[in-house]
Amino acid sequence: MKLKVFTLSIIAVFQTASAVEVTVQNDSLTDFGQGSIQSGFVAGEVGATWLTAPCDGDIVAAQVFWRSVSGGSSPIIHAEISISEAGVFPEPGTQLEAIVGPVLNDGVFNEYRFLDENSIIPLIVPVTEGEEYVLGFEFDSTPITGGPSLVTDADGCQVGKNAIFATPPNIWIDSCALGVTGDFVIRAVVECPVVANEADLMVSQSSNPNNYTAGQDLTYQITVSNAGPAVASAATLVDFFPASLSNVDWLCTPSGGASCGAATGSGNITLSINLPANSDVVFEAVGNVLPATTGIISNTAQVVVPVGLTDPNMANNSSTLEVLENGTDLIFADGFQ
Repeated sequence: MKLKVFTLSIIAVFQTASAVEVTVQNDSLTDFGQGSIQSGFVAGEVGATWLTAPCDGDIVAAQVFWRSVSGGSSPIIHAEISISEAGVFPEPGTQLEAIVGPVLNDGVFNEYRFLDENSIIPLIVPVTEGEEYVLGFEFDSTPITGGPSLVTDADGCQVGKNAIFATPPNIWIDSCALGVTGDFVIRAVVECPVVANEADLMVSQSSNPNNYTAGQDLTYQITVSNAGPAVASAATLVDFFPASLSNVDWLCTPSGGASCGAATGSGNITLSINLPANSDVVFEAVGNVLPATTGIISNTAQVVVPVGLTDPNMANNSSTLEVLENGTDLIFADGFQ
């Protein structure tokens, strides 16, 4: 039986400082969309849907769209809403939690966040990203003709996502195989941790030798690190070496899961690097000091924070190293700007 749905509430993502709530569903039902009332259930039967967890988080609510032809039936209590492991389709696995005796109102999304009728014990079911979980709705009584029941969407039944516990013969059956033409409008609300968007990137330098000799090689060791907590993908190291250095060659060595856009190179460095939290890359750059060089050789290396990421301490994103000629004291080294 087809129906026009007028009272669906728009479901929004709800976010706090530490978590975001994601509504997980197989159905495509939207406000003022069309669905089918599945009125063929009898007492003791179950309609169930297999949902995939979007994150390592917790199921904190179950939602059931309940509808009659007129949309004006009185509230009714049914057996339970269960949350189970995926099992082997079409049979769910171990039951993880149950909301016993849910009260259903006609024509609306009914949402359940507590296990008890006094709204004291919260629904919290830990889930793992990418794994399937089963939400099942068990009927306590047989729906009356034209009365409210579970609803499916109207754009086809997805294989391996919907099942019915049928009595008789008291077994689980793929609802698509039974001729159900849509996905059950049974949804889960999963609370996912907010992904950190801050990464403390830092650059430091040292030289070998500490004081240079004109006409000889000078080596810089430039370290770029990420103290986290977020991953810094496509950060960029920029180092335009001083004009007093010639024939600069460099080598990039990552550690802690980091990666370099290139392992080796020549001349100035403008290189993309990927830095998971608590990782670093070390650049070893060797150049020859021009024979006529005197005074201070100053080199500045800077890491550019990727778009969409915030660095809580920009002061350590740049490092300037000043190296004096051999025979003089090193007056300033590895200064952060």
